[in-house]
Amino acid sequence: MKQLAKKKTKKTDKKEKKTEKKQKKTKKDDNVVYVGRKPTMSYVLAVITQFSDAGAKEVSIKARGRSISRAVDVAEVVRNKFLSDLKLDKIEIGTEERKVEDGNTINVSTMNIVLKK
Repeated sequence: MKQLAKKKTKKTDKKEKKTEKKQKKTKKDDNVVYVGRKPTMSYVLAVITQFSDAGAKEVSIKARGRSISRAVDVAEVVRNKFLSDLKLDKIEIGTEERKVEDGNTINVSTMNIVLKK
């Protein structure tokens, strides 16, 4: 009986450690909104939710390629129409190299917009 209890606690300890690791990883990405192909207002709602419900002090809006213009629209709509007290903290631009199926590499532009209360 005691051996069974020890085995169960070891398994639960491992599970607890895994969930702690997952929580640490997600805390880093909690205040990030990745912009893709959905309508602009979907991302605007996500940013507003981060600030109001989650109580975030800053939210990062990230986009790549053709979605960059939509990310800029999201930031401007949030700042001008909904949360006028927000400030642009920083804007980062960059390039990522991606390998294509035929073995070539292509460059994809990236943008990170940080809004702060």
